[in-house]
Amino acid sequence: MGAALAEHEDIEAPGLLRRSLDLLYLGSGYAAGMFMVAIFAIMMVMSVGRQFAINIPAGDDFASWCMAAMAFLGLAHTFKRGEMIRVGLLLERLHGRTRQAAEIVALGIATAFILYFTRYAAQMAYDSWRFNDVAQGVVAAPLWIPQLGFAGGLAILSIAVIDEMVNVLRGGRPSYEKASPNETPDEFIERISQGGGG
Repeated sequence: MGAALAEHEDIEAPGLLRRSLDLLYLGSGYAAGMFMVAIFAIMMVMSVGRQFAINIPAGDDFASWCMAAMAFLGLAHTFKRGEMIRVGLLLERLHGRTRQAAEIVALGIATAFILYFTRYAAQMAYDSWRFNDVAQGVVAAPLWIPQLGFAGGLAILSIAVIDEMVNVLRGGRPSYEKASPNETPDEFIERISQGGGG
């Protein structure tokens, strides 16, 4: 009984982890969308507000902070959905184990670079908090708050790239890889059921 329960937990844990990671990427994409709506709202109020003497103090600063958060929070979702621009001229010509090895090398290099940038982005936000840095504009907002979107987006992208590398190391097809035009509906369903992207 205990062995069966332990085996059941081993089976369930990866499914729970997969759902949690997918929810993280989706939530990050929704957050990016919310920042896009905030940019639109700020720009509309600033444009139309001029006609009615309505002004948003430091509106340009808020719009630029929202833009940075939108750009970085959207990276992981974009990457996992296969919408990020990739130069796959070499990889598309490879097949089988050679292609898997090349994907692992590419993901390894990407992971190293993204972790490097994530570390320094997090350090910058931490230093801003530690030294009480504030914006130099009209509204003296603490700088670590807008920097969280930048650092958080890179951290989530790091998780997504590592997640993808683990998937490829286990022999899975990268979720960011677009389906070939000749893929049948049955092949598509099989790929999705094995954790590949749609």
